[in-house]
Amino acid sequence: MSRRPAIHDAEPHVVTSHGADFFGEDRHLVKELVGLAAWVTNSVPYVDRKTVAPLVALLERPEARTFPAADAARVSEQLLKVSRIRQLKPRASALARALADAAARAAADGDVWEWRVEAA
Repeated sequence: MSRRPAIHDAEPHVVTSHGADFFGEDRHLVKELVGLAAWVTNSVPYVDRKTVAPLVALLERPEARTFPAADAARVSEQLLKVSRIRQLKPRASALARALADAAARAAADGDVWEWRVEAA
């Protein structure tokens, strides 16, 4: 038997629409999104960093936001590119892929892609 407590404190997380669960939502820890921001920045050449700057800003400081379908499609492409980086750890790659899939579903449906932050 472990002496480590089984109950952990709740951590803030981001809930995105068009997710893969039964309710059409995905939940991601804020600290994991912040860690993904550096990978997004380094996934493009220095000259093209302006193209990913809005996404990086959102990942570094997650907040409630809605993306129109066109923006969701662009974000999906950027996150898919990040998820395919060979050096990226599997958990971070899965996070980028899950976000990319949700954004792609929102864009394909012509809906807005929504983010909301739920505190602990």
